[in-house]
Amino acid sequence: MNCYNLMAVLINHRSKNAGEVQETLTEHGCIIKMRLGLHETDNACSEEGLVLLQLGGTEAERKSLEDKLNSIPGVKAKSLEICAD
Repeated sequence: MNCYNLMAVLINHRSKNAGEVQETLTEHGCIIKMRLGLHETDNACSEEGLVLLQLGGTEAERKSLEDKLNSIPGVKAKSLEICAD
């Protein structure tokens, strides 16, 4: 059965928090299979962004990434595992 491990990362105050988020993602880069960044904007850079990740690695490695991201002020990370029948 194939399972996909996904994580959504909501970043408030992007200009302030993006550097620390990037450092954390780089530290855990070996388990990141896919990364997609989104932000809503009307002709200007948005201060809120959403990053979607597809993750590999062990459950402990994924939990470590989630915990580290959630320790950054203004950042919320949530994981989801979805499996085929």
